[in-house]
Formats: sequence, C-alpha cells, structure tokens
Amino acid sequence: MQNVLFNVLHPIYAEMANVMFVLCLTLDVQMANTSRPLTVTDVQAFWMAMTDERIFKMFLILFTHILFIYINVVMMVTLRSKATFCNTARYILFGHMLLNDTLYLGVGLVLYMLNSFFITLVRAACSFLVLLSSTTFTIAPLNLAVMSLERYVAVCFPLHHCQLATPARTRLAIPLIWAAGCVNVLTDVCVLFLAKPPFYLAHTICTLEQLVVAPWQGLKAQTLNILLFVSVALLLLYTYIAILIEARSASSDKVSAHKALKTVLLHAFQLGLSLMSFLYVFLESLFSRLPFDIYKELRFANFFVVVILPRCLSSLVYGLRDEAFKPLFKLHFLFCGSRVKVGPP
Repeated sequence: MQNVLFNVLHPIYAEMANVMFVLCLTLDVQMANTSRPLTVTDVQAFWMAMTDERIFKMFLILFTHILFIYINVVMMVTLRSKATFCNTARYILFGHMLLNDTLYLGVGLVLYMLNSFFITLVRAACSFLVLLSSTTFTIAPLNLAVMSLERYVAVCFPLHHCQLATPARTRLAIPLIWAAGCVNVLTDVCVLFLAKPPFYLAHTICTLEQLVVAPWQGLKAQTLNILLFVSVALLLLYTYIAILIEARSASSDKVSAHKALKTVLLHAFQLGLSLMSFLYVFLESLFSRLPFDIYKELRFANFFVVVILPRCLSSLVYGLRDEAFKPLFKLHFLFCGSRVKVGPP
C-alpha cells in the first residue's frame, strides 16, 4: 500500500518541487533584471509549496479564527439572554462590535484559505469579499467613537442620557456607521466598474492589493485611514478630558465618572489594536522588498500578530471587564450546550 501511494504521490511532489524551483528562479531573474523592487502584487502571485510548516501555520490560523469566532458568538448569545442588555445603548453597541469582529474574522479566514491554496476568484466576487473585509475593519474605530460618545453623555449629561441615547437612536447609528465604513473601497469598486467593466470578469488572487490599479487609490485609502484614526483619537481624547473634568467636580457621581474614564481608556487601547491592523498594508509593502524566503515568514507573522490577534482580543477584553456581563458570559461559555439559568431578565 505504501509503495502504491509513493508511486502515485511521488510524481506530484516532484512536479510541485519543479514548479517551486522555476518560480524561485523566475523571482531571482526578475529581481536581477529590473531596476525596481517587486511590488506586493508581484510577490503575492508566487505559488508556495505545501510543506509541514505551512500546514502547521494554516492549522494555527484556522484554530485561532474558529476559537474567537466561537467566543464572539457566545458573547452575542449572552447579550440576547437578558432584556436589559438588548435595550441599553451601551450593550447594543457592544453587540454590534461583536458582530462586526465576527464578520471580519470570518471573511479574513476565507481570504486566507483561498490564498493558501492559491485559489483564484473572479474579481467581482473578490471585490465583494474585500469590500466586506475593508468595511468591517473601518467600522471598528467608528463604533468605538460612538461608544465613547455614549459614555460622555451618560456622565456629563446624566439627566438627558435617557432621551439622547435611546435604543432606537442607537440602532439608527449602526447603519450610519456602516455607510461611513464602506466609502473607501466602494468608491474604488464603482469607479473601476464604470471605467473598466471587463476588469471584474478576470480571475485573480483575492487580496486588496490586486484591486488597486491606480496610484490615486492607494493615496485615497491612506488619506481616509489617517483621517479616520486621527478623528477618532481626538474624539476619545476630548471625551476623556470632559469626563475627567466632570469627575473632579463636586456635583458629579464619582463612581460612574471613574468607571467611564476607565472605559474611555479601554476604548483608546482598542483603537491602538485597530491601528496595528492599519499598519498591515505598510508592513506588507515593506516586507515585499526582502528576499522571498524571508518575506513569506514575515508575511505570516504580520498577518497573525498585526491583523488577527488585535481583533480577537479587543472584544474579549471589553466583555470580561464588564461586571454585569462577565458572569453571564462565563455561564454560557462553560455550559453552552445545556440550559443555563441566569436569573430574571
């Protein structure tokens, strides 16, 4: 049986080795004969052999995604278990954060598996996945901004909080966040569709860089991302200072104000995690100038540390910090397969 498998698989592995050798040789020739370094899209087009190391990395990525998607789903189930959570602006926004992070991780896993097996997609389908991935990435800091504003109103205008931060208004803010989050890539998709309709019929490796065909697209994306993060950072700073001033006043609720201060600081920490993801494209471009063997290792580390872990940890840290949510989450996480009594809704 082993001999039969060897006879069947040996030609396949030999052909894979030959292809890899040709690709690496082609890469060396291109680097020697061109005056410019290879771009990110050039390097992404090179196929890599399926080694034990790559299989381990794929398993690590798959396990991490599935684990944190499961945690996020349990958190969303926990939020649905009590009417108080469903009708409180703070927890509605937290639930939206969980949904957004789950979509981001799910789409990221799909894109990673497609690229790992070198599966090409029609650019129309690829554009949809990239649009969803980019939108969920942008929504994260926007959602943090709205959550900080809600805490600001709760502390600085406590008498008007019930009228301003109603569940209806909070749910209305969510589609507005999505509309703002999709502007960047949706602009690219619409412009390319109007200018070059056949562009979306060709097959490609599905990455964001494969859809950037003009210098103005990269400049626009960088400008909008910088504007986004600077605006959110300034908003968090303003709300923190305003809450800090309110906390020092004689008429304020000291306990609520100090809790709000810690919440805004946590939002700043989450923004920092999102900012790490913003560095992914820059680091990807920087690493692509290195030798291919070094690039492929750094690209994995960049994807795992800069993209995946920050988005996995953000919602988990926020949820475990909340004293009302934490015990119910533990019950649902440990006994998700059985009926859990959590007390009155």
